[in-house]
Amino acid sequence: MKQIKKITIIGSGFSALAASCYLAQSRLDVTVFEKNPTVGGRARQLKIDGFTFDMGPSWYWMPDVFERFFADFGKKTSDYYELIKLSPAYRVYYGIDDFITIADNLEDILKSFEAIEKGSGALLKKFMTKAKSNYDIAIKDLVYRPGVSPLELITPQTAMKVGQFFSNISKDVRKKFNNERLIQILEFPVLFLGAKPSDTPSFYSFMNYADFGLGTWHPKTGMFDVVRAMESLALELGVKFQTNATIEKIIVENKTAKALLVNGEMIASDLILSGADYHHTETLLDHEHRAYSEKYWDSRVFAPSSLLFYVGFNKKIKNISHHALFFDVDFYQHAKDIYDEPQWPKEPLFYANFPSLTDATAAPVGMESGFFLVPLAPGINDTEALREEYFDKIIARFEALTQQSVKNSIIFKKSFCKNDFVSEYNSYKGNAYGMANTLFQTAFLRPKLKSKKVKNLYFTGQLTVPGPGVPPALISGKLVSELINKQLLEQ
Repeated sequence: MKQIKKITIIGSGFSALAASCYLAQSRLDVTVFEKNPTVGGRARQLKIDGFTFDMGPSWYWMPDVFERFFADFGKKTSDYYELIKLSPAYRVYYGIDDFITIADNLEDILKSFEAIEKGSGALLKKFMTKAKSNYDIAIKDLVYRPGVSPLELITPQTAMKVGQFFSNISKDVRKKFNNERLIQILEFPVLFLGAKPSDTPSFYSFMNYADFGLGTWHPKTGMFDVVRAMESLALELGVKFQTNATIEKIIVENKTAKALLVNGEMIASDLILSGADYHHTETLLDHEHRAYSEKYWDSRVFAPSSLLFYVGFNKKIKNISHHALFFDVDFYQHAKDIYDEPQWPKEPLFYANFPSLTDATAAPVGMESGFFLVPLAPGINDTEALREEYFDKIIARFEALTQQSVKNSIIFKKSFCKNDFVSEYNSYKGNAYGMANTLFQTAFLRPKLKSKKVKNLYFTGQLTVPGPGVPPALISGKLVSELINKQLLEQ
């Protein structure tokens, strides 16, 4: 094996952090460059006036993927952070005193379904058996394949499920359930994280198993605990970090990546891996070295952008859970406003998260920290006036549905929307979650981990294999490190 002296990594999100650990484990010299002041990419933390917020991911699903990651280094998650299983997992609000509570175990969820629609408990149990089978195939096997060939998807197990790749979540759910509320609860994981349920293959029902079967967890002091854990592990393995480091260009000679231009300084490298936005990374290359055209990117289906608000309240908020979904308006109209006719939704669905219910450090004593999110079409027009208009809309509904006045108790508020995703993360069209999980954007049909045009240039993250979300990001880091190690062994 020809020893690579230096690997440089662009960005420090979950996929880049994971890759840095695996590559350092292979005794390679790894340096991570991050444009922002702290590591974590979209999973940064905001601390202000005694309030603490996770700026990005706030749902901890698929705990087994995190355990598998740390186990690869002889570690456990508990070596670095404490996990709390949320009970309830979340609530879904439909009106005043009208909500469905999703329990922290499947038995109670079955009872909740049965109470709403007679016979649905038994149907959900069957549905979950299938969803678990899909989860075991997808998350324990398929997603750990690098997306190089369509043959990766062909196994004895997937051959038996081929029909699920050509049907969709919406059709599948509606065959079994009639109650619109139950249907929406089963559809929301794919809607918020990728595409319309009618455009998402049935096989992705494994998300429902992640939700109902494995439960919703919370690292004791927030998702940034996971970032700190991965950074600590990386440092233990010898990874070096440089923050406030803006990448201006990838230098290519003889079709081989040779160096990064960082803050005006040339940093020689034997191999470059980008965990930054894939489209943005390619703009750091001269045109002839880019594998994908602007036309290609424009034709892709992207997961939503988001309008986010980080809010500090000077009192405790009543009638809420740690995670809450507000589906008191037309679910499908909002989906159309994201995917079919991109526009600001007249009546937005929204999500609210109150970490201070679980974590006393998230807000000063007697106060509450709140995180509000409205999914939006990527590439949408974003102005301060629109942000304020929509904050007023959702906070008025929040007050009505939870029967309390909160607006006058706000002592801190910060917004984050499409323009910030572009400026802070170089995110294509300001997308928040990467590329959607549609049939024609699955596995080998996604942008490749390895550049087709430039030697020693690799990619990882939500726009490549296996897809959007934190657990897939960890897996993406592992997959790309395996491809890199394979290349090094062959040299």
